[in-house]
Amino acid sequence: MPHPAATSLALPANENAAASGRDRLRAGFREVRARSDSLAAPLSPEDMTPQSMEDASPTKWHLAHTSWFFETFILRAFQPGYREFHPGFNYLFNSYYEAVGQRHARPRRGLVTRPSVEEVRDYRRHVDAAMEELIATAPEEVWAEIAPLLELGLHHEMQHQELLLTDLLHLLAQNPLDPAYRDVAPQRGGEATALTWWEHGGGIVETGHDGEGFAFDCEGPRHQELLQPFALAGRCVTNGEWLAFMADGGYSDPALWLSDGWATVSREGWRAPLYWAEEEEGGWTAMSLLGRHPVDPAAPVCHVSFYEADAFARWAGARLPKEAELEVAAAAQPITGNLLGRDALLPQAAEPSDGPPAQLYGDVWEWTQSAYGPYPGFKTPEGAVGEYNGKFMCSQFVLRGGSCVTPDAQLRASYRNFFYPHQRWQFTGLRLAKDI
Repeated sequence: MPHPAATSLALPANENAAASGRDRLRAGFREVRARSDSLAAPLSPEDMTPQSMEDASPTKWHLAHTSWFFETFILRAFQPGYREFHPGFNYLFNSYYEAVGQRHARPRRGLVTRPSVEEVRDYRRHVDAAMEELIATAPEEVWAEIAPLLELGLHHEMQHQELLLTDLLHLLAQNPLDPAYRDVAPQRGGEATALTWWEHGGGIVETGHDGEGFAFDCEGPRHQELLQPFALAGRCVTNGEWLAFMADGGYSDPALWLSDGWATVSREGWRAPLYWAEEEEGGWTAMSLLGRHPVDPAAPVCHVSFYEADAFARWAGARLPKEAELEVAAAAQPITGNLLGRDALLPQAAEPSDGPPAQLYGDVWEWTQSAYGPYPGFKTPEGAVGEYNGKFMCSQFVLRGGSCVTPDAQLRASYRNFFYPHQRWQFTGLRLAKDI
């Protein structure tokens, strides 16, 4: 989130820093909360209530849950005399925090027709007003405890902004009318850039968050990794390259697939990325937030699982990157790219570059071969917020780099996303790597 210009108030240095930090978080709170409301603004109540699958949540639930987070972890703990909006919301809108209490079953979130969308918006306004008052009036010693929880809450809501759009796309894709979230024709990227390779000599590198600014607990501690010499593809794998994989029988050759992957492909009948459809007159189309449109051969392939990404890499005579390889490549690059701030809402073709790899930030989350686990020295924080990341460090794989629906301020070179290997409704793609 943006930092305001330095204040000119004649305060002692430590008080000045505290005031500046409070102003920064107040501005960030307003910005993040307004963005969530803006993302939901084009939707009808009917759009915001259903749940298309167990992994997804209704838009209404995302708006309520992010308010529940501030209410539960900040307002109830630090605002004297805080009046909760509704006594049943703690049960309805808790996600997975065992320490907070019982909760409504995740697969049944779409059956909660009440509260209404307007009541959820009232809930957000209630929480916003109480947070504004608390930010303005909390004594400095209390603010020191609130500030890190507030920043965590802002990054938590940014994650849900991405999920809101991701889950909405899955919902819209169930509709045979192929309705668009935004009725705008997608921009096509022309020809794909030639595949080039960026080489790194390997050696001992430092990865993980460096301690400057916000990070989730799973991004640290900073530690050393030994990398063998490697090369990364200069851009993400394209739809055109994926079409070649399909034409060569990639989905029907068990030799390309991990055992669990082949079992999943066989059970689910996968023959193309999620949201793709082969038209009767020939050619492929893909459903996106802009509606259904012809597949753009130059754009990055999207909505593929870890299993599919791994099979493609094997077919291409390469492999998936390690997360540390992507981090050392991204660490020296500015955090710019096709992210939510660009408002394209779908992956776009890479721009030509003679330098470092393109698309290290934005377009598609990039699968890695790295299992999601703790870094050396990792310790789960105490309390309910300690449930945020650590307890999910099992059976999932790390993705890096963000996507076209990731809020810009959410990303860092050390940011670790993680999903199960069969999941593909997220904006997930891949970049090739190889040993040298």
